[in-house]
Amino acid sequence: MTTESDETTDAQRFAALYEHNYADVLRFLVRRTTTEAAEDVAHEAFLVAWRRLDIVPETAVDARAWLFKTARNCLLASYRGQSQRNALAVRLAQVSDAVEPGDESWGALVDVSRAWDQLSDQQQETISLAAFDGLESAEAGRVLGISAATYRLRLFRARNALRAALNPEAPSHTPIHNEELKS
Repeated sequence: MTTESDETTDAQRFAALYEHNYADVLRFLVRRTTTEAAEDVAHEAFLVAWRRLDIVPETAVDARAWLFKTARNCLLASYRGQSQRNALAVRLAQVSDAVEPGDESWGALVDVSRAWDQLSDQQQETISLAAFDGLESAEAGRVLGISAATYRLRLFRARNALRAALNPEAPSHTPIHNEELKS
């Protein structure tokens, strides 16, 4: 039997979870879909969190990773429902009126955008979890359902693929450095 104080505690826990994580979850989703769709999916993810509050991890770090994974799963379910196949294409940058052809940053933006487009969806997702979402290897691994070590290896390979796409003339073999595997 659920008491009134249990419901108050759950409501307070959920309110804190929402307050501390909503903006991050929304940013995570905006890079993967339209703003409107991201807002819908974020709300859906938090609805799942409310319904399954008993399985949301207690620690802030673990709860954040759980929310990212839930949001990702909600987004994928949304895309499957709409039969969209580019579910995890991360929008690296949208060229705005502030950056016009001829500006100093235009060439770099075009180069990075082209290189990013050459990466697979998995490589884009792997890099974005670290670079854009600031997740540590263990957290990112939980989001993807893999171990931290597997995530670090994927990240290393994805970074090398991005480097190769940015500079095709460079040697394709890059030795593994311990500091890269730790990030």
